[in-house]
Amino acid sequence: MSIVTISSREFNQNISKAKKDAKDNTIIITDRGKPAHVLLSIEQYMRITESEKNLLELLAMPSGADIDFDPPKIDKLFVQPADLK
Repeated sequence: MSIVTISSREFNQNISKAKKDAKDNTIIITDRGKPAHVLLSIEQYMRITESEKNLLELLAMPSGADIDFDPPKIDKLFVQPADLK
């Protein structure tokens, strides 16, 4: 599974393609070049929301060493320089 970024214009012009792509990917929809929405399959959404425990609680468990944690790489759209003014 990977992260795919599309503009809101691309999304509006081909919603069915975005829905099809969301079955295997996380779709980030941008508005004027900035991330505005995320499109997920229902399976991805359910997997994300079904756990009541957060990452810290899971890693604190005695069996926490058995949990695979391989976060996806962050798209450069999310990285912003620090404003030190």
